[in-house]
Amino acid sequence: MERMRELDLLRFVAALAVLLFHFTGFGGRGAWPDPSREIFPVLGEVTRYGYLGVDLFFVISGFVILMSVWGRTAGEFGVSRLVRLMPAYWAAVLLGAVIYLSTGLGKGTPGLVLPNMTMLQGGLGVDNVDSVFWTLWVELHFYVLIAILAAIGLTYRRCVTFMSVWLFLGLFAEEANSKLLKVFVVPTWNAYFIAGMALFLIYRFGPTLLLWGFVAVTWLLSMHWSAWRAGHVFSGVTDGAVVAAVTGIFLVMILVATRKLTWLRWSGLTLLGALTYPLYLTHSQVALPLLDAIYPGMNRWAALAAVLACSLLIAYAIHRLVERPAAAWLRTRLRQALARAREIDAPAPVPPPRPAAEAEPPGELVGPARRG
Repeated sequence: MERMRELDLLRFVAALAVLLFHFTGFGGRGAWPDPSREIFPVLGEVTRYGYLGVDLFFVISGFVILMSVWGRTAGEFGVSRLVRLMPAYWAAVLLGAVIYLSTGLGKGTPGLVLPNMTMLQGGLGVDNVDSVFWTLWVELHFYVLIAILAAIGLTYRRCVTFMSVWLFLGLFAEEANSKLLKVFVVPTWNAYFIAGMALFLIYRFGPTLLLWGFVAVTWLLSMHWSAWRAGHVFSGVTDGAVVAAVTGIFLVMILVATRKLTWLRWSGLTLLGALTYPLYLTHSQVALPLLDAIYPGMNRWAALAAVLACSLLIAYAIHRLVERPAAAWLRTRLRQALARAREIDAPAPVPPPRPAAEAEPPGELVGPARRG
């Protein structure tokens, strides 16, 4: 399938929104000596909504992950995810350790770095080395569910059934207030992933009333949860603006699904898409020592430009020097391991029956002849 550069652009836009939220629209204390929203009061009125870039990420993830698993086995899907996620993630965790050991800033202590290297710290109740890592644990829930679906056998009908079951399990989990079920089906986020899956099915197989129904229902549920977070998690945002932003996310993804953005074919978008993941993982850690060194001695706008440029350079370095070579090395060995597992589990060949002419004559003694 041809690379969808419109998704590369949207991923980068989502990451940039999160960056600007942290650098200029964050209400709490971050890398700046004061809340970034107070340093950039005008710009912060807009970028305070940049955290919704995560919402866009999750809709894109539903679309892209279903696209990547289609026609693959669960093992092949697992290999593709490990290769895609782990090299840049390991680099980001180790970067946190280096920053902590050299400056004392951040949370890259050995006690956190070691469990964070597994990407499973969310299940252990261990803090993230960087707060942005929380989204990866949510993504892993989705990957496990998709891997189960791939192991069963992915078809159009099974995919639609899976989406329906997951949607209602999320609602039942909330109704029953079941902690176990909430952990398994992530009801506060599953609507975004299901929306992305429905939009991919529209993209690949064409629209139907059923698929548009999934998009409509998940849009309504997403607006509910985004408004809830506006009131309980994020300060200084209004329900109306959040609902409008989430609606915009769905509209732009509908344009992707209906192939209205296929004109976006500039090759440079591929690089922006490649930088998105390491940029998202490292930007706030990069800002810690840099802003501590240059601000307030440097003008706030110059400091902002410097931290943005440095974040992009670090992301590019990780992509070229870590992701690409490590992914190639890891992909080869994981595929070898997968092939070995298949070889071990393959049934032993059944020998063909011997021709009748080679069978022992009836009544013939087998062994030394006996003297009478």
